[in-house]
Amino acid sequence: MANNLLQGKRGIIFGALDEKSIAWKTALKCHEQGAQLVLTNAPVALRMGEINKLAEAVNAPVIPADVTNMDDLKNLFEQAQAHFGGKIDFVLHSIGMSLNVRKGKHYTEINYEWNQKSLDISAMSLHRVLRTAWDMDAISEWGSVVALSYIAAQRVFPDYNEMADAKALLESVARSFGYHYGVRNKVRVNTISQSPTRTTAGSGVKGFDGFIDYAEKMSPLGNASADDCANYCAFMFSDMSRYITMQNLFHDGGFSFVGVSEAVVKTIEEGQQ
Repeated sequence: MANNLLQGKRGIIFGALDEKSIAWKTALKCHEQGAQLVLTNAPVALRMGEINKLAEAVNAPVIPADVTNMDDLKNLFEQAQAHFGGKIDFVLHSIGMSLNVRKGKHYTEINYEWNQKSLDISAMSLHRVLRTAWDMDAISEWGSVVALSYIAAQRVFPDYNEMADAKALLESVARSFGYHYGVRNKVRVNTISQSPTRTTAGSGVKGFDGFIDYAEKMSPLGNASADDCANYCAFMFSDMSRYITMQNLFHDGGFSFVGVSEAVVKTIEEGQQ
């Protein structure tokens, strides 16, 4: 339901690949709520995805940017501000890539060069985005930055591999930079720890289908969908979340605080019979 929650606000959405992605759905939701948008992704992702279809739907330009390249990010923020005619009010960081997962390397035998690239793309990219905006004074006072995370940053999920380390680093960057940005410009920086979601990236994790079923049984409210995450992001970009910063916010139907559920116990008992 549109209620102009983001009327007059201007934002950059990183990482919309296809219709399954949370970034894609968040762009649609923010547009529905009245926001003006700029879409961006890595050049290779733009070639693989369908972002032009999204750009048409939300009336937004697409500006390529490699998040490991400071010149690309500077160009992105310069072009975005020129397009908007002013500063940016919100940013969604929906970026994650694991070379070791992609190439089937077990966590105990990861390739460290690949690991460095994974951390750089999936976590330190948030620092680069924030640093670029900070240096250019590109985000408005009381602006909002959200990065998408996962509970594997706190708990062990064996097949999530090096991405668990990347998400832990991502959350740390959000806290640390969030402090400095809050003091200087009242800009708030948070991470959202989402339920396992059937995105193109998420589906690449080993055993993903089984884990989605497990998480559904563990969560009192069930798994949060990508559409529901988009709603949460829109709220976080709005003035209604003004005093939330430096937080890792679980959006997982209660999964993060359940030790075991009746549904899981029942499944185990039935399997033993």
